[in-house]
Amino acid sequence: MEYVRLLRRRRILALWGAQSLSVFGDRLYAMAIMWIAWEQSGAAAMGLVAVAESVPYVVMGTVGRRIMDRFASLQALAVVDAVRVALVAALPWTWDVGGTPAMLALAALLGLAGAIFDPNLGALVPDLVKPGEVQAVTGLMDLTGRIARIVGPGAAGALLVVLPERALFLLDAATFAVSAVVLAMLGRTAGRPAATGPMPSAEAAELRARALLREHPATAAAITVHGWGILAQAVALAMPALLVAQFDAGAGAYGLVLAATGAGALAGNLVAGNVRLPGSPPVRYCLLWAASGLLLAATGSAGSLPVLLLISAASGAVAPFLGVTLQTHLAGFPPPARRRLMSVDLTVIRTAGTASMLVVPAAAASSPTVGFWAGGLATAAVSVAGAAAAWRWGRRLAAAVSDTPVLSRD
Repeated sequence: MEYVRLLRRRRILALWGAQSLSVFGDRLYAMAIMWIAWEQSGAAAMGLVAVAESVPYVVMGTVGRRIMDRFASLQALAVVDAVRVALVAALPWTWDVGGTPAMLALAALLGLAGAIFDPNLGALVPDLVKPGEVQAVTGLMDLTGRIARIVGPGAAGALLVVLPERALFLLDAATFAVSAVVLAMLGRTAGRPAATGPMPSAEAAELRARALLREHPATAAAITVHGWGILAQAVALAMPALLVAQFDAGAGAYGLVLAATGAGALAGNLVAGNVRLPGSPPVRYCLLWAASGLLLAATGSAGSLPVLLLISAASGAVAPFLGVTLQTHLAGFPPPARRRLMSVDLTVIRTAGTASMLVVPAAAASSPTVGFWAGGLATAAVSVAGAAAAWRWGRRLAAAVSDTPVLSRD
């Protein structure tokens, strides 16, 4: 398989291992900070922490292009991870000293570090492999998150039984330290980007988000559908209410649903990262979201728990295709534009995710069947419209290219 071949290279293996450990640590951190927030100040504090971490993504994606460009190297990202070591390790003691305001400030700083780190690493990874291997390395990096989503919460729950919450923060800090060391070592061999000086004004203008999205409307359609999908998919947080209403089931059934979704995601990743799929990536991406929406709608009408588990596994299997398709498409842009578009995408989904968390789950919980159907069908409708728009713009671009005269050398 492509994954195995890539992991035989020391640089890819080191990066994948370090990021797998880091993402796993993030899951421990998320469990620990939410638990402490709830324990100390209740559910409202949990929501505030989530918002504090998301706001920097929105700010950086909107007005932070120049700051982002200063960290466009592996060595610079190693510095970001080193800063995160100190921030994460200080979190529990900060709560004791400064309470909720201090915790929110540190959570915001961690969000800022993530807003700088995530799109820059995503933009740098494709340059570590050959062009024909970008899909495979994207799928390999996507696999880290899939594994962490399954193993992380369970491991955090088990560790909380025998360790104090503060120990989870120290473990997360240690994972960032490992990531910082690996990135610094890889950065020495990879070198720094050739263009480190100020960008010419004309080139800088072309890298503004609006200009990029106007120039590539099919990509803009895909990013828009991504944001809507994240907004509507928040209805899945009402799954416990659906289980109670439909099957009079409890936490055990919810655990089975999560396990089925995770198993489907792992299986889907193995295909998404290794099989070449035909068609325009933006169109395919939007159609995949349409399929995800239909599965979400079907979830609301599952007649039995086994059927619900099958639907959950199918939904999980679609998710890696979504991630790999969009990231591989964005990797095809030149590095500065790639970095900017990935940052814009993160801004869109963080904004949508934060807004949806405040409204969608509570609204769906009152009538979960209706909520799943409404969210799913709305996602499918928006996604089909996005696919049609991306297809039309793609045809126009192809026609424009074919009509461009080619000068003969004779």
